[in-house]
Amino acid sequence: MVAVTFLFLCFWAAGVHGDLSRIQVTLEPDRPSLRVQLSHTAHLRCCYSATRGAVETTWYISIQTVNGTSALQGVDRRDNRVTVDEGNLTAAGVMCHTLILKEARLNDSGLYQCFLNHSALRHSVYTHGTFLQVYRPMVKILDIGESTKNSILTAEGMLLMVAVLLHGTMMLYEETQSNEEEKGQKGRGEYL
Repeated sequence: MVAVTFLFLCFWAAGVHGDLSRIQVTLEPDRPSLRVQLSHTAHLRCCYSATRGAVETTWYISIQTVNGTSALQGVDRRDNRVTVDEGNLTAAGVMCHTLILKEARLNDSGLYQCFLNHSALRHSVYTHGTFLQVYRPMVKILDIGESTKNSILTAEGMLLMVAVLLHGTMMLYEETQSNEEEKGQKGRGEYL
């Protein structure tokens, strides 16, 4: 019985010690989405807290393919437009990594996530991610001011009112004329 208890305590101590050597990662909320105008700079962040320091971080982008599936690929750090900081520790003990994407292009749109990895980490982890949408701004066909628009609407309203009044007046005049003609025909018919 003593041997069984001794073996149980040894295995329990080994299990506790094994868990103590592991890193525990807690993910912080990511910004769900970010809209950036074409040719502007995008700043994407992923934050986490770890029980024993920083972990290795790699940025990935999930791109939507033609058939509706997504393809995961690493962000090319050799691209001159891409800058990745190695992480900043905040006062609350949270580690944040920033991906800076200069001169954003339309094909840069996608879900950006950090991949967290360390040999003492039980399972590698992807952060929640931020969906980056790069958009082309609308071009105004007529660049007119608000007061000009109001003047145009007022003029349209006045023209519509004049058209309705003219049409109504013309219909009343025609009705009056036809009534007078009917009275004239009835009156002539009585004298005949």
